[in-house]
Amino acid sequence: MKQYAGRVLPGRPYPLGATWDGEGVNFAIFSEHAAAVKLCLFHKPDDLKEYAYVNFREVTGYVWHAYLPDIQPGQLYGYRVFGRYKPAEGFRYNPHKLLLDPYAKAIAGPVKIDEKMLGYKPDKKDPRYPFKKDIRDSAAVTNKCIVVDPEFDWEGDQSPDIPMQESIIYELHVKGFTAGHPDIPGELRGTYRALMSEKVISYFKNLGITAIELMPVQHFVHDWFLVEKGLHNYWGYNTIGFFAPHAEYCSMGHAGQQVREFKELIKAYHKAGIEVILDVVYNHTGEGNHLGPTICFRGIDNLNYYRINTEKPGEYIDYTGTGNTMNMLCAQSLRLVMDSLRYWITEMHVDGFRFDLASALARGLYEVGKLSTFLDTIHQDPVISRVKLIAEPWDIGQGGYQVGNFPVLWAEWNGKYRDCVRKFWRGDESQVKELAYRLSGSSDLYEDDGRLPSASINFITCHDGFTLHDLVSYNEKHNLANKENNRDGESHNHSWNSGAEGPTADRKIISLREQRKRSFMATLMLSQGVPMISHGDECGRTQHGNNNVYCQDNEQSWFNWAWDENQQAFFEFTRRMIALRKEHPVTHKRRFFKGRRIRGAGVKDIRWLNTEGLDMTDDQWDADFIRCMGMLLNGELINEVNEKGEPLSDDILLLVVNSFWEAIGFSLPDGTLGEEWEVLVDTSKDHPKHHAGTITKVFNMPPRSLVLLRNLP
Repeated sequence: MKQYAGRVLPGRPYPLGATWDGEGVNFAIFSEHAAAVKLCLFHKPDDLKEYAYVNFREVTGYVWHAYLPDIQPGQLYGYRVFGRYKPAEGFRYNPHKLLLDPYAKAIAGPVKIDEKMLGYKPDKKDPRYPFKKDIRDSAAVTNKCIVVDPEFDWEGDQSPDIPMQESIIYELHVKGFTAGHPDIPGELRGTYRALMSEKVISYFKNLGITAIELMPVQHFVHDWFLVEKGLHNYWGYNTIGFFAPHAEYCSMGHAGQQVREFKELIKAYHKAGIEVILDVVYNHTGEGNHLGPTICFRGIDNLNYYRINTEKPGEYIDYTGTGNTMNMLCAQSLRLVMDSLRYWITEMHVDGFRFDLASALARGLYEVGKLSTFLDTIHQDPVISRVKLIAEPWDIGQGGYQVGNFPVLWAEWNGKYRDCVRKFWRGDESQVKELAYRLSGSSDLYEDDGRLPSASINFITCHDGFTLHDLVSYNEKHNLANKENNRDGESHNHSWNSGAEGPTADRKIISLREQRKRSFMATLMLSQGVPMISHGDECGRTQHGNNNVYCQDNEQSWFNWAWDENQQAFFEFTRRMIALRKEHPVTHKRRFFKGRRIRGAGVKDIRWLNTEGLDMTDDQWDADFIRCMGMLLNGELINEVNEKGEPLSDDILLLVVNSFWEAIGFSLPDGTLGEEWEVLVDTSKDHPKHHAGTITKVFNMPPRSLVLLRNLP
């Protein structure tokens, strides 16, 4: 190891990271409390030592920087940062640990935690544990950053820019969706390249979705405790590189090709008219708690990047359940996130973001529930404020459940929608009052603060929990494969009263499960707001009762492309429900209904009907036993215009839901409407041809079913 022999110029403090300008590379890294910073250069990803180093001489506003005219794209590098090592006071500088650049655009290969990455000596018998410095060099086991060439021919790429109220989102895992695809070459499966294949894009076009929401693709860590058990961080919610596409999903290698391949993925989906939304994890990093490894942020500026426990500065505040929380009160941490978001928009052309545990990002000081600087900064940003912004509006801290409390511009995963719809179709009492709000866009959550129905991202299931098929098939979780004695994951007993669990069920039970799945999917597609499908739910994907497959990178969690008859039928049902939603603007209005108040009078564009075909009474809204009601949508009174400025009008639709286990007679409404009603959907039937025809006056509403009717003038 020797000092770099090439030219070293002062360079610039911004932009942060390693920036290739066509002639050389500018290196810049922030560290407020460092005493010195050393840039380390490597030939190969598995080098034990750097072949040369550069001691930074220039510091501007706590940014250490240098310009190396002779460095080219593809160069591998990392940092060693010098300073105080006093963990009990929050200082964790240890130059024996090679560190990743927080602004690295690419990282060479998977990050797997090794004991040599620990900043402290892991000897529990030592009285100074865990505060004694570990002097083992981590370069051999730590990944290296890669200088990338940002040049790319976008060929005039433009975002589809689909209005939020017209969006249909599909959440998927990059690897899991194609890992078992029979029509994709084996060496490409599970990669960005596979996901952009014609077969996959055609699948989405046929299904009718408008956006894919990718589970984490920013470079993440494989946790030590998982690797020791022979498992992997499959989901990827443990980011270490906020600018770097995850290398393991690249088909062309780990030497920077992942940047180009991801850009090609975006371009391919935009050409198909489909948007790409990223699930991003800025609330914490992959370094874990105070006993975790020193890979990046901890060794660069621990006090600025993390929320420190002021009473015990050697430990962290943990709002995320992962051991640490990013410090959005620090200007540099906030800048890191904003720079990352702008990078993915401007350089990678993504169309929006879903923010994991967004409440942890938005917390101000220690005031529970205060949504603060992070949101304000996004609102004033001319780039970030224009894309789709979706919050997971909760964290595990006190007051962390913030559904309905995010400001304008933001949509939210509506956990109250999920919970209410599940309870209703399970047959729980006293659900119709809340269900009315959820079906009509959750005005109780979003209208008073100036938001629209599209602020509600409606979902029944997501990656976290049972799949839709397993939700109606298992009363208990079956997570033994996670090697945590079945203690992980949600512990709800769903009590579907469906008899035997899983594949052992008889034909009658299977038929009932398929009916319940149809009722769930139809509810999702006919609710105001934005529907989100979890990957594989459209074809009855099962995880065999595991409701927490975060560490299962295998066929248990992958998409199964070998469908049986029931799976094919449910796919066709889902496809038809999406098409029906698109055909009827009244199912996804831009604004809330004028007659949205449950007990309001003079309702014109929406009515809530009891089984007698009359408006629901106050007593009925509050009654425990009501499990059947109708929602009448007057499409002739939409009172909106489309994107071309043309007035919208639609049919008059009647949605009837019955969660009772017996059929209930339902009277169709009188008045100025036509007497005949066409049956568009009946989830009690297993095929569209089985419920074709018209009805008049009174019909027998099937048990545990949804029926959609269209009025015939």
